[in-house]
Amino acid sequence: MSLWSSYKSLSPKTRAALGVALMLNATAMLMFSDQIEDALGLSVKPDEQQKLFKVYGVERETKS
Repeated sequence: MSLWSSYKSLSPKTRAALGVALMLNATAMLMFSDQIEDALGLSVKPDEQQKLFKVYGVERETKS
């Protein structure tokens, strides 16, 4: 049985609860991702962050 057919065989109430739980999980991860990164030691240092977000302009070649 495929994942989709297993999902479709659940009752509508269970599917709604599963959807709400996934949305709450995603919201919590967006809200607390900075704290989680700090706790795991994965946060980026400010000097490294400058290097990550540096934008360079490129001249466009013109057709002759």
